[in-house]
Amino acid sequence: MPPAIVGHEGPLAGQRFPISDKPITFGRRGDNSVVITSERASRFHAEVRREADGYVVHDRGSRNGTLVNGERVTSHVLRPGDVITVGGETFRFEAFDESETVMDASLLQTVVGSVPSVEPGQVMRVTVSGGGPVGLSLALLLDHLMGQRVAITMYDGRWAQDGSRVVWKNAAQGNNRRQQVVTVQSRQYLNLPEEVQARLFTAGSYTEMWPAGPDSIRGYSPRNIRIAYIEDTLLEMANEKADRIRLIPANFDPVKHHEAAVGDHVLAICEGGRSRTREHFTDKFGKADKSIYSLDGAHVQDVVLGLRVKSGLSDPMTVLLTVAQNRFLLNALRGEGFLNMRLTDEEAKEVVGIDPVRHVFEECIASSPCLMARNEDGDFHCSTHRTLFLPALIRGSALWKRAKEGLVLFGITEDDVSAVTAFRLDMVQRPRFTAQLHSPTSTTPGTYGFLLGDAANAIHFWPGRGLNSGLASAISLARSLNRNWRGRPFRDADFIRHEAAMSMLQYRHKSRAWNAMVTTDENGVTRAIKDKIVQGIDEGDAGSDKDTDVDALTERLRQIRARLSPRIPGMPDDATLVEHLRKLKSETVRTLLVSGAWDTLVVGGEEVDIDIFDRPVSPDPPPPDRRLVSSRGDGPRRRAEAVSGGSGDAASPG
Repeated sequence: MPPAIVGHEGPLAGQRFPISDKPITFGRRGDNSVVITSERASRFHAEVRREADGYVVHDRGSRNGTLVNGERVTSHVLRPGDVITVGGETFRFEAFDESETVMDASLLQTVVGSVPSVEPGQVMRVTVSGGGPVGLSLALLLDHLMGQRVAITMYDGRWAQDGSRVVWKNAAQGNNRRQQVVTVQSRQYLNLPEEVQARLFTAGSYTEMWPAGPDSIRGYSPRNIRIAYIEDTLLEMANEKADRIRLIPANFDPVKHHEAAVGDHVLAICEGGRSRTREHFTDKFGKADKSIYSLDGAHVQDVVLGLRVKSGLSDPMTVLLTVAQNRFLLNALRGEGFLNMRLTDEEAKEVVGIDPVRHVFEECIASSPCLMARNEDGDFHCSTHRTLFLPALIRGSALWKRAKEGLVLFGITEDDVSAVTAFRLDMVQRPRFTAQLHSPTSTTPGTYGFLLGDAANAIHFWPGRGLNSGLASAISLARSLNRNWRGRPFRDADFIRHEAAMSMLQYRHKSRAWNAMVTTDENGVTRAIKDKIVQGIDEGDAGSDKDTDVDALTERLRQIRARLSPRIPGMPDDATLVEHLRKLKSETVRTLLVSGAWDTLVVGGEEVDIDIFDRPVSPDPPPPDRRLVSSRGDGPRRRAEAVSGGSGDAASPG
C-alpha cells in the first residue's frame, strides 16, 4: 500500500489521501487535494511532496503555520506516524513499507526494519465492560489512533472461546443474537476507521432506504444494516488485533475484577441500559433523574412488541407508511427485519409467556427480553425459559389481532413472521458521564470511568438513534483519550470536551426521543402517544367512518410523499395507497390516523457534531515585536503589521 496522508482528527478523520509523484496540497481553495474549510487555514496552506530525502511537508507561507508533532515547521521530512496539523485539523503520515518513505541512504539506516518501541509506563491500559457494537468500536478506534501506546482488555459474557478465537455464543448456549436492523447515520460511520468501514459495508451487507437528512454529511445517506452483522464483523476484527486487544468471554464484575481495574487508566462501561457496573458506581456518576420524562408525576414508558418478519413491499412504500403514523415501524434490510408495534398499557399486560407443562405465566419476553422463535408447530417458543407466546395462542387476543393488522399494513403474511420479542423503553437524565473511580496511589495510576452507549443514554427506538448516539460517544472518548494521553494520570480537565459532547448527545437525542413518545393536542395539552392510540382504538370501536378516515390518511400520505419524492424515487401513487389502506380494518385505519405522523419538524434540525470538540486549538500568534510599536499616533497600524508579519493575510480571507 503506498504511503498516504490520513485524516486523524476533525471532519476528514479516516479519509485517506495516497501520495504519488504529484504533491498533495492543503488549503481552503477548492482546487487543493485536501480542502480544509476552517478559517484558520490559508487558501494555499501546505503541501506534501516526494523528494530525494523522502516525503517532505512544506508550509507555503500560511498565516497560522504548519505543525508536525506539535512543532511549527517550514519543511520536515516525514516519518511514519508523524502528525501534521493544518488549519486546526490533524492528519497522520502512514507508510506500511518504511523503505519507501526515505530515499537518502544515511536516513534509511535509522528507519528500515525499526519499529518505535513504547516503554511500559507509556502504555495506556483500558478495560472495556461490554463487547457490543459500541464497546468494540471504541477498542478498534483506540487501536487505530494509538497503536502500541494502548492495551485494551474487553469483557462480555455473550462470548465463548473457540480455539484461539473468541466468538459470539449461539442460541443453544443461551445467547439469542439480535437480528434487528439499525439505521446508521453517515455522521457516525464516516468517523470510524477506514478499515472498519471497508469491512462493514461490503456489497449486500447494507441498504440505503432512508434519504439523506440533517445527520448526513458529505452527501452520504444513512445505511440500514443488521446488528448481528455489525457485532460479528467488529469482533472478527478485534480477534485479529490480539497483540493490543485482549478478549475475555465473561461478564465484567466490578467487585471480582477490582484489582485488575484499579491498575488501569480507563474503565469504559458499555454494557447497555441495565449496566450493573454503572449501578455499582452510582455514587461516582450520580443518580439518574426520571422526572424530566414524566407526565402528571408518572414516568412515561413505552412497551414495544417486535415481530421478526419479511415484507414484500418496496422500500419507498415502507418509508412512506412508516413516517405517516406512530403505531408501527418497519426497519428492514431487503425486506427482512423487525416490525415494531407501540403498545398501549392494556396491550402491554398481554405480553407474557406460558409454560405449557407447569401452566405458569412468565414475563420473560417482556422483562429479559427473550426472543421467541417459531417452532415446528407454528408456536412462538422461548428456548431459554421453555415458554410459549400467550397472545398468539388465544383466539380472542385483542393484541394479536391488532398485531396482525400491522402485518397487513406492511404486506406481510403470517407465515413470514418467524419470531416475536418485546422490550420496555424509558429514559432518564444522567448527571454526568465521566468520573474518577479510583484515585491515583504510589502503585496505581488512578482510574477514570466513562459511560458509553445505552449505559449512558438509552434512547427510545422510534427515532432509531440508539446506536448512532453510542457510536458518537465511542468516537468522542477515543479521540479524547488519544489527545490527552501523556503517560501520566488523567485529570478531570482532560475530559472537558468529551463530557460536553456527551451532554449534547443526551440533550439532542433524548429531546428528540421524548417528542416521539408524546404529542400536544389541539388544546395544547401534552399527552403520551400511546394514549392517543387508545383514543383511536376506542373511536374505531364506536363506529368511525372508514371511508372518511381512509381519505384523511391518504391526504396525509400524499403530503409526506410530496416532501420525500425528490429524495426517494419510486413512491406509490394515490390509487395504490387507497387500495392498500382499504385492506385494513376500520379500527386500524382510525388508530393510524389518530396516532399522528412523525413530527419531523420537531425532531429535525441541527445535529451533534462530534468533530467540533476535537479540533486542536491553534497556537497563539507570536507576541508583537515591541520594537515596531511607536509611541506616536501610528501605533495601531504598526501593531497590526507586527502581528500579521506584514503579509496582509490577517486582513484578507487568506
